[in-house]
Amino acid sequence: MQQENAETVALQALGWLANHEDLLPVFFGATGADINDVRENAGNADFLASVLDFVMMDDAWVAAFCDTVGLAYTAPLAARQALPGGQLPNWT
Repeated sequence: MQQENAETVALQALGWLANHEDLLPVFFGATGADINDVRENAGNADFLASVLDFVMMDDAWVAAFCDTVGLAYTAPLAARQALPGGQLPNWT
C-alpha cells in the first residue's frame, strides 16, 4: 500500500473513532492527545499512524471499523505498515 492510500485509511479510522463517543476518550487517554491535537495533526502521518495503532489494539475495533467503511480486515495493518514506523522488523 502506498503512503497516500494509507493516510486515507487512517483518516477513515480517525473519523470512525470520532463517531464513537465511548472510544474517543480512551484514545485520548492512551495517546495523551486531545481534540486540539486531532484538529492540528489530522494530516500528519505520524499522528495517523497512532490512530491505526490504537484501533488495532482490539480485533473487535478493527472489525467494526472495517465493516463500517467497507474495508478488508487486513487494510488497517497494511496501512500502518506504509506509514512512518510501521515497517515489519527483520529478525535475522
